[in-house]
Parts: sequence; structure tokens; C-alpha cells
Amino acid sequence: MSTSERVTFPGFQGDLLAARLDHPAGECRGYALFAHCFSCSKEVLTAVRISRALAERGIAVLRFDFTGLGSSGGEFANTNFSSNVQDLIQAAQFLREHYQAPAIMIGHSLGGAAVLAAAGSIPEVRAVTTLNAPSDVAHVSHFFAAAIPAIQTQGEMEVTLVGRKFRIKKQFLDDITEQNLLQQVAELRKPLLIFHSPVDEVVGVDHAARLYGAAKHPKSFISLDDADHMVSRVSDADFVANVLTAWASRYLTVAAQPEVIETAPNSVQVRETLQSPLAQEIKVGSHTFPADEPVSLGGKDSGPNPYDYLLAALGACTNMTLRMYAQHKGLPVQRISAELKHDKIHAKDCAYCATKTGKIDRIERTITIEGDLNEEQRARLLEIADRCPVHRTLHSEVLIETRSKPTAT
Repeated sequence: MSTSERVTFPGFQGDLLAARLDHPAGECRGYALFAHCFSCSKEVLTAVRISRALAERGIAVLRFDFTGLGSSGGEFANTNFSSNVQDLIQAAQFLREHYQAPAIMIGHSLGGAAVLAAAGSIPEVRAVTTLNAPSDVAHVSHFFAAAIPAIQTQGEMEVTLVGRKFRIKKQFLDDITEQNLLQQVAELRKPLLIFHSPVDEVVGVDHAARLYGAAKHPKSFISLDDADHMVSRVSDADFVANVLTAWASRYLTVAAQPEVIETAPNSVQVRETLQSPLAQEIKVGSHTFPADEPVSLGGKDSGPNPYDYLLAALGACTNMTLRMYAQHKGLPVQRISAELKHDKIHAKDCAYCATKTGKIDRIERTITIEGDLNEEQRARLLEIADRCPVHRTLHSEVLIETRSKPTAT
């Protein structure tokens, strides 16, 4: 099952923007960036359902609140279409720096127009999808058409959109009037998938026809049959996610990731998952484990850290060694458990250590042995714990040889 993570990043105007990153539960096939509709937020059902559905299908999706909307900082009155486009570019930069640059951009309604305008400035974007998007940015003004004369003369005015009050300034009107979206679509030259409902009463399907006409191949149009503008039904959102996943598959860069090689006997393979900066996938035979660092150290806490695995190896080896000894000696041991902790201490605080300067690693191992044993038997078992092969490895001289393996080009 996918997971959703709260993240923030600075927007174009310097305000902190609130976002959600929906992660796949397994291997990530690529990253997508989702732009919500005008005056909506990242939590609008369209964005939530489609993002989560894509995450379930292996595509991580970042959805965020534009400046002045939802939980993001800034004033909506100081934004316009151009600043929204720049916010998208900032979101792509955030993914580029902390995860992986988006390969897919998805936009709903005016957010669709925004991704069309922004995609050309994000080189890693390999495909763009719009959902009930207008072909003319100025189309958004129909939401507050009655207030336009007052805005033009007074410079700004408060309007009510979907039950909420927003302040619209003249600069917003000037900005949307200056946009030439169809020209940007003609120059985009990236694969385009257009979803549009033929019964959309907010943005007519004729807008989809104009977008399709302006775009260069490869381009595709998918009719959403009887869906409403907000794609509010779960079945419609799932349909979009299914088609989008299949269509986007050829544009995702999974093939460029390191090839997975079956591990040989006595071999462990570790590779980056690319789902977050430090996340790793550990493969041992047919077994796969995650590894990561905590958030405080720059990771996402998606798995145990390397020292956790070191302690786990020592603990497992300890228990197995004691169990085999108990079985060999016929001791009435019911259950063995070990608790281990790692830290660093000053060498001078260790009376029996050879090192006397700096710091040394310390592992505390507490062993619990359940069963009807006398003190002599328990003491002997604790002695045997030090004979665990991993324990001996940690105390012996270890040679680690590192070499580079050629990669396919």
C-alpha cells in the first residue's frame, strides 16, 4: 500500500509551500508532478485520488498548494498564472534535489494549462498530461466575470469562488490576458495526453480540440465519457490513473536504473531505490530488505539504518549460536533473545581497551535466556555468546577489498 509524506519547499515568491508526496510501497518507476485546479488545493479529491492511484501503480506523485492556497504561505492576491508556473518549476527543483526530477507532469483544469506552460522549462519532463484543461488561460476569468469591470477600475476586488473569498488584483487579469498557451503547446514537443469530458460544463470539450490541434505528435486524446469537470467519481479517477500509467510507462526511465542481478551464494547486493536520497534496497537470495537513515540525518526513515543491520546480524548470530549449543548439550532452554545498542565512547573510559585516545565503538548486548537453568549453565551460555561467528568477525582483523564493476552503456 502506498504512503503519503508531508513535505515543504520554497515557492517562486519565497513563501514556504505545503506539499504531499505519495510514495509507492514497492519499487518506484518514476516521479510525477501534479498541479491542482484554480482556487483548489492539493487535497482536492481529484488530486488525492489520482495521485494515490498512481502511487499504487508504482509512480510517486508530488502535489502541492500553490502560493496563497491551502496550507501554503503567501498571499493569493499577489499571485497570477505566471507565478503558478514558476511555483511548478520550483516544485520540480525540489524533487530534483531531494528525490528524482519529475518525468511526468499532470495538471487538472487551470493546473493543466500551468503544466503545459511549465513543462518546457523542466528538461527531465518526458511527457505531459492534462485533465479538463482550458486552451486559453483567460478562460478562468469567467469564474468572476461580473467583478472584472470593478477590478479594472479599482485595481482589486474581493470575489467569492467555490464558497470562499479571494482577492483578485488587476495584475492577475493583465497576466492571463498576455498568455499565449496554444503557442507554448505548439513549441512544447513533448508527448501529450489530453483527458477531457465531452459533457464538461466548466471547460468545454472544444478546448481539448484546440490543445490537440496545436500539439505536435506524439499526442493522444482520451474522452472521459460522462465525467464531471472535477472528476469526482472514484471510478473516473481510477480510469485516468490506469490509462495514464500505461501511457506513461514508455516515458519512465526505469530501464536506466542499475540492473538487478541475482545474488550469488554468500553475496549481498545493495542498491539505491531512488525513492528518497538515502533509501536502499538490500537483496539476499530471494529476500529483500529496506535500509535508510532517520529524517534527522537526511533520510526518510523508510527502513533500518546500516548500524541497525549490524546489530541485528550480531543478535541473530548470538541467538543461533546459543540455540545450537543448548541443543547439543541438551539444556532446557525455552527461548533466547538479545537486545543490542550501539554508541561511541571515549577510549579513556574503557579500562580494558587497547586504544587509549579518541573514541571507540561500543556495543551493549543484553541476553535473556528463558528456561530452568542453574547459574553455572547460564554463565557458560554467556561465554558461548562470545564465540558467535559474527562476534568473532567484529573482533578480528577484516580485509575489505573494493573494486568498480563496469555498467552497461
